[in-house]
Amino acid sequence: MQRANWSQLNCCTLCAAVERTGTGTRRVVIAGGGTGGHLFPGIAIAREFSARSPENQVLFVSTANDFERSVLAGAGYPLRRILVEGIKGKGLFKKCKSLALIPVGVAQSLAILIDFKPHLVLGVGSYAAGPVVMAARLLGIKVVLHEQNILPGITNRALVRFARRIYVSFEQTAGRFDERKALFTGNPVRKEILHLMSEAGKDEPQHNRRQLTLLIAGGSQGAHFINITMLEALPLLIEKEHLRIIHQTGAADESQVKEAYRAKGLNALVQAFFNDMDRQYRDADLVVCRAGATTVAELTVAGKAVIFVPFPFAADNHQSLNARALESAGAAELIEQKDLTAARLAERINYYVSNRAELREMAQRARAFGKPEAARVIVDDMIELMAMRKNGGNPVF
Repeated sequence: MQRANWSQLNCCTLCAAVERTGTGTRRVVIAGGGTGGHLFPGIAIAREFSARSPENQVLFVSTANDFERSVLAGAGYPLRRILVEGIKGKGLFKKCKSLALIPVGVAQSLAILIDFKPHLVLGVGSYAAGPVVMAARLLGIKVVLHEQNILPGITNRALVRFARRIYVSFEQTAGRFDERKALFTGNPVRKEILHLMSEAGKDEPQHNRRQLTLLIAGGSQGAHFINITMLEALPLLIEKEHLRIIHQTGAADESQVKEAYRAKGLNALVQAFFNDMDRQYRDADLVVCRAGATTVAELTVAGKAVIFVPFPFAADNHQSLNARALESAGAAELIEQKDLTAARLAERINYYVSNRAELREMAQRARAFGKPEAARVIVDDMIELMAMRKNGGNPVF
């Protein structure tokens, strides 16, 4: 009976909204985020969806942490906040608290969805997507999911029963879902990264220059272990005059890393965070970084040689699995954090300074994994789902 009441509410409110705004208006809620790995693909999809029509509207719903607020403000998309906390990896007391917040998050999501009247809800992962998708289910709103990693996260595994479609970033992932729902699309990347691909080959290739540019990037918070290992490797680098370093450190290590490079007289650009990662990717010949799904997608679209050092505490070890998919095809190197020493890191950097042809080959193989059309394919399918009718009657929103 409860489900029927929500369905009646959905038909009345949403169909009335269509009459007011016209059939050309489409509204989508993008739920989840928390980190760049979830948020940036959502923004790429939002931009593609917005580009289809000036009447299209997008609303992000998540926990509205500082990172999300800053990034979405810059991207120009509205954000609504719900109260929800993660469960995995917490003690009993905190798990109980998180479970108690789920009904609160669902109730808040219901209010947001009734107010915004979306035609479709897209879950992009993280625990914040859960209450929104459940609320969409209660209201009869169509749900689709996007899975960035090769091994599906716990949230998407729990929500898949509610979804009409699951867009996956790795071909191997499709087999983990109902084949009637899964669609291999790749992981959408930001338009700035796509521009790199369109510009590839127009300038003199970096590999033909005498100096090798090394980019070290640990994500928005940096990677302390990689930072310190790199500093320990500095005395072991042989051809320092042929090496230029770009190092994204995170705020905690920025001063220490800057001083270390200065003391060694190395040509290095060091910042806690780069707002223009597309430019840093463009200049890089070799990248040393973690293996989050968005990083993997951006590097493959950009066509960059990379040494992955996966974050060892990522859920279900998904970063290692992401990296192995490329390593097995010769499109990347993989060094597990437990195996990364200063000596090994220095040896690989020294090797590539002297072997530029191998960098070119690795970059070409990486580009073969890139899916620059991912956002377009996803939005095409979303629009098709939004246009579908049930039993030949009114649109089901």
